[in-house]
Order: sequence, then C-alpha cells, then structure tokens
Amino acid sequence: MLLHSIIILNFNRFQVIFFIIIIFFFSNQLFSDSFKYNSYNNHGVTGLINMPSARFLPESAGGITFFYGDPDQKLTFTSSPYDWMEASVFYTNIQDKEYGSGFSQDYKDKGFNIKLRLKEEGLYPAIAIGINDIAGTGFYSSEYLVASYGIGKIDVHAGIGWGTLNGSAKIRNPLTFLSKRFENRPSELEEQGGQFQFSRYFSNKEVSPFYGFSYVFNDRVFFKYEYDSSVDPGLVGYDNFTSRHSYGLEYNYNNEISYGISFERDNYIGFKFLYKKLANESSKKSSYKTLSDKEKDDPNKYNRLINSLNKNGVGVNNISESDSSVSIEITQFQHPSIEILKDIIATSSKESGIEKRIYTRYKTADLVVYDEIDKKIEENAVLIYKRSPSKNFYSKNSINIRPYIASREAFLKLALLFENNSEYVFADNLFFSSNLKYALWSNFDDLYVPAKDTYPAQVRSDVKDYLNNFNNGIIIGRAQFDYHITPITNNHFMFTAGILEEMFSGAGFEYLNFNTKNNYAFGFEFFRVAKRDYKLRFKHTDYRQNTGFLNFYYRNFNLIPFDAKVSYGKYLAGDKGFTIELKRQYRNGASFGVFATKTNVTSEQFGEGSFDKGVFFNFPFTSSNFINYTWRPLTKDPGAKLIRKHNLHDLLIKFKPFN
Repeated sequence: MLLHSIIILNFNRFQVIFFIIIIFFFSNQLFSDSFKYNSYNNHGVTGLINMPSARFLPESAGGITFFYGDPDQKLTFTSSPYDWMEASVFYTNIQDKEYGSGFSQDYKDKGFNIKLRLKEEGLYPAIAIGINDIAGTGFYSSEYLVASYGIGKIDVHAGIGWGTLNGSAKIRNPLTFLSKRFENRPSELEEQGGQFQFSRYFSNKEVSPFYGFSYVFNDRVFFKYEYDSSVDPGLVGYDNFTSRHSYGLEYNYNNEISYGISFERDNYIGFKFLYKKLANESSKKSSYKTLSDKEKDDPNKYNRLINSLNKNGVGVNNISESDSSVSIEITQFQHPSIEILKDIIATSSKESGIEKRIYTRYKTADLVVYDEIDKKIEENAVLIYKRSPSKNFYSKNSINIRPYIASREAFLKLALLFENNSEYVFADNLFFSSNLKYALWSNFDDLYVPAKDTYPAQVRSDVKDYLNNFNNGIIIGRAQFDYHITPITNNHFMFTAGILEEMFSGAGFEYLNFNTKNNYAFGFEFFRVAKRDYKLRFKHTDYRQNTGFLNFYYRNFNLIPFDAKVSYGKYLAGDKGFTIELKRQYRNGASFGVFATKTNVTSEQFGEGSFDKGVFFNFPFTSSNFINYTWRPLTKDPGAKLIRKHNLHDLLIKFKPFN
C-alpha cells in the first residue's frame, strides 16, 4: 500500500483524479463521516492536511491538536457541541517573525475558528461553511465553502476559499452574483484587532478552489492528499511554494490518539499529534459498583440498599416504608445529572431485592431540590432508617499542570503543581473547603511585561504578578465557608465567606428561585470583595469593591438544545453591564460554551478586542478527570467576575433533565 503514496508524488492533478476513480472500484464501503475515520487538520479543523472538509465528528467530540511545521507551530482545542457545528481556539508561534515592541522572540497569535454543516451527505455530497481566525489579526483569517463525498475507502473533498485560502488559481466569487458588496475585501483591519469584521467575510472578486482526498489503508493507517490554495507567502511568511500538492500519513495509536506526518508543498515536513474524545461516552453510569458477596448475604434488604447507594456515591438520609411503597431521602455531591442518579437508585433497589415502588426526595447541601414524596405518602409511611448526624473530612491530593499560554515573554509558561483540595463538613448545609498549592517546578518568575490597558481598575491584568510568586512556598488558592438553606420551597440561599479565589477574598450571598418543573430560573448575588496581595497568603491590597448581579437562566429543550445565562450588574473593576453565556451540556458534566460581556467601558477604553468574549469547556480527559478551561483573546480588566467554586445553579441544575 505504500506504493500508492510513492507513485502519486509524480502525478499531476489529472492523474490524481484518475487514481481516485480507480480506487472507487476496488474499495469496501466505509462510513466516511465518523469519529473513527476523520481527524483534525494542522489547524484543528476536521479535514485533510491544511485544507478543511465538510466532515464533522459526532456531537460532544472534542480534542487537542499540536502541529509542528515551518514556520508556524500550533496548539488547538476543538469541540463539537452539536453534530452540525465545530468550534476551535488556537495558539500559534511563528518562527523568524519578530514579535515587535522590542521583544526578542518569535511572533505569537491566537484565534477562533468555526465550521457549520449546511447539508449532510446523501445522494449528493455533504456541504459545510466555515471561518478561520474569525476575530483575529489576519494571519489566518479565511472563509471557505467545501463539499465532501465518500465512496468505499476514499473520501473526496473540494471547495473554494477566501482570505488566506485564496492564493491559487482564481475563479469568480459566486457571491458577487448576489451582491456587489462581496466584490471588495478590505486589506486592513477595522480600527484594531480582536474584533469581528463582517465586511471581510466571504468578500473578494475572485476565489481559489482547493481539493483533496483521504484513503483508508486499514483501521490504523490513513493517506491524505490535497491541493493547497493558501496564500504564498502570506502574513505567516511561508517559503515560496514550489508546488501546491501536499501528502500525509496518519497513524491511529488507538481511537483517541493519533500521529501524523506530512510533506507539504514540496517545502517542508510537518508533524502532528492529535487527541480526540467523545465527551458523552464518559459516564459514571458505566462504573456502577455491585455489592460484595458478604454484603449480599446481609438479611436486611435496606442495609443492602444503603450499602449499594453509598458505594456508588449516593448518601441516604432516611428511608420510610408503607404497604405499597418505599420513600428514600438522598443527598449527593458526586454525580452530574439526575438521570445517572435515577439509574443508580433503580439498579441498587433491584440488586437489594426491593420490589415496592420507590419515591425519592433529592437534596444537595441540604437544599431540597426535587421531591417525589408528598404529604399523603409521608402520612402512610413508617420511618425505618435515619442517618445519624456526623462531621466528615475529605481530602484529595493531585499533581497538576498550570499553563500560561501566548504571553509576550514566551509562547508557553508552565508550573508543575502539587495540589490539595479538602472539605470539612460541619453539618449537611455548612462546609469549609480549601485549595492549597505548592510549585514543584515553575518558570513563571520571568513573566515581567506589564499589562497595556488597565482601565477602569486593575483586577485581572496583573495576573503575572501573582504567577511570579508561585515559587515562594505554599499558595492558598481558596479557603471558604459555605452555608446553604431552603427556607421556602424552590427558594434557595447560599452564604459564602473567605478566600474566594487566587485574586480575591470576600463575603456575600446568592439567592436562586429554582423549580425543576420549569425550564428557567432566576436570582441575584452580592459580594463585598478585597483584592489579595501577590504573595497569595492572607494579606490584601487596598482595593475594595462591591460586585453583584441579577441572573436569569434558561434551558431550551426544543430543536437546538442549549443552556443560557444572562447577567446584569456590577463587575470587579466597578464597570456595569451584562454578560451572555450559551452552553451545551451533557449528562456526565461535560460542556462547551461561549460568552460575551459588554459594559459601560467604551471600545476605545477597552482597547484591542473592543469587549470581553471567549469560549469555555469542561471536557473529560479520562472518565473521572475533567479539563476545565476558559479561553479569551486577551486578559482585560473590564467585565471581570469572581471565579467562584460553584454557584447555586451549578449545584441544582443537575437535578433537571438534560436536553
């Protein structure tokens, strides 16, 4: 099979097409739009080598791509919140291009890509539309329309590109037939980088075609070919192309990890590492723990039930029994959705030999969230078990990596941290939690370049001053008390005080009206905070602020399921405005989302980027360990909120069915 990749190096484009046709007749049928047979390209977009395709990984897929080429290297995080949408954020290092402003290092950039499916493959090809570096500096800014069609072991792709994908032979831009607006593409950014520039998208009198295919040798090895339409040399500064043909081989180590090597445009060899995973496959349901033989021999079926639930992370407060039913009041903090809880309770009841109908009252942090037990059931039931009040201490140690990416001093800074997370339970509704860190190794101490814009107050842009102290002993990341109460049905309060995060201490409270029967919730929060000093112990700076928000939450169960949050109020820097969050969440706790914040700080005062925006995700690296990450183009002070351990909605939303 290697002979295919060697011979094709000397083929012209017509011979390539002939080669594709021949393969059609000697291929077994495969699913071309699948998790197994598709991968991200060098830019973290599902596709070939540099060119995109109309393929999408299944809903909830996500991954990390690291590409090492010449002159650029890229790290990209990609997610698929829906099977028709793919979004990615990237960090890039461009060798031999000056960073500017007197810094002796390579140029750094970061950006955001998005791709949408217009049509699934059927009798006719799949079609997708996408934008790369959608609000970036122009180094990778491009748009494309691409079609894909699979036959047997081969998957063929062809499309047209704008922007940095518009560097080869030209054809007329089909959108110019619709409007003359698409004839001219601005050569300069509007005012400043980091913002959307709609006048550029899909504009230019002419566009460039690109095409290619992938071929599956077996479940492990894939061959890729493409005709690359990228601009030569472009802002990135590629070497002058001696060819536009690129070839690559990818090897799947397993379903999640793969390696790639590519010979690109007769200029250089590129290397790629790829990790991808389906988030919604990682579920605690699959790790149900059965009773031991000794526990099964217990003659009391309710002892068996309690032991089974406890083994699966569900605490039992009390159990009552009537002639026809069993009532259980449970409390839990571990499982991310009510569907998983119901599965565990049903399985445990069956394993314990309980045949009566089960009614359940769900509580978390002593907040009554979801109640199937009405007064009539309680009146006819006899209490047969009640948990004794107890104080508990939980502690977990771990080794973690703390990255700081794309600083002006260097592309990547790291700290290797030993972390301890502990929680002391004074009562069912009163907790003390702490996070302590110790840097085993760190290179944060040479972060020295100050923030450029610090308006209206410096609350986040001095993060480097905190990181500089990571090598100076034990760091207190968090040390706070939380008290919870539900005085009236569906009306919940949480009171919090202590060291709330790495940069702020304070005290405050939150109220939430939450009814599991409604697809909305609303509430408010208020905190008085003090900015911590840079040594990350118990002292503070002179900065104080009141911050608070009105919050509205909505879960959509219709055609496009999503969770939304809208907040209006006063931020840490004293500015006022609103934040909108849109999120796709799954039953195991995985999520992908975007946010945007606009306050009374003007675009000119905010500086590059105009307003705060970004993406966030909580993605399973293993079935139990999640990567929680928030990306924003720039760290600015306007629009900054407290980084809370959790809020009431985070605690309670798990008891609402997932969309």
